[in-house]
Amino acid sequence: MAALPPADFHLLSPHLQNIAFEVDAALVQSGDELNQVYFPDSGAIAFMAEMPNGQTVATTLMGPEGAVGSLTVLGPSHSPVTAIARVAGTASQISVAKLQSAYRRSAAIRHVVHVHIRTQILQLQQVAACNALHPVEQRMARWLLELHDHVADDVLPVTQEALAHLLGVRRTTVTLAMSKLRAAGALKSDRRGLVEIDRAQLEHITCDCYTLMRSRIGPAYDKELSKPPRSVAPFEETRPEVKAARAERP
Repeated sequence: MAALPPADFHLLSPHLQNIAFEVDAALVQSGDELNQVYFPDSGAIAFMAEMPNGQTVATTLMGPEGAVGSLTVLGPSHSPVTAIARVAGTASQISVAKLQSAYRRSAAIRHVVHVHIRTQILQLQQVAACNALHPVEQRMARWLLELHDHVADDVLPVTQEALAHLLGVRRTTVTLAMSKLRAAGALKSDRRGLVEIDRAQLEHITCDCYTLMRSRIGPAYDKELSKPPRSVAPFEETRPEVKAARAERP
């Protein structure tokens, strides 16, 4: 939202409500009808895909650069994933109806939403490749680095159970992977609910996916948002019959 011109942001600002969320809070449950959209101001939210057997795996991690429920601008939608806070924070909440109304009226809002959706697709593709190709220690290092990007210090509020859900593995697998990272000097300590990291060592251990996402997806996102969007403009109807009707007007 920070990329919006003032006139376009004003279409949203009267309808925004500030909320706070704690670690493990579920902003959206899989299968829920999406009635609200959340723009995180701080913290980090993981999108969790759930299997029929109850197993979960994280598909992406989102912070202030994103929005939870942005696809609702295209029409009514049920969430395909569960959105869970992995780092506590705050967000601006708006109803889907209000966002859809602003989306139709503002070319700048449409531009920002489209850039966000494209970036999320790129990240999903990279995470899918990472989950298929890289060992659990490298994937854990990547998730810890991504969490660290949203935390002010080197102590991360994450449990082994949360890491198991993020990685889609058993708790015993997480314990073994953490012991390997600790032996390599990437983890300094592991207290209940807290993990202290050595970022430089994690960056040395992690796979190329973390660097690729930081060097390609992030800058591409910033570059697209830096383009000066048009100010408030009505949604352009592109259906042929509408265009024909307009052409016949005197």
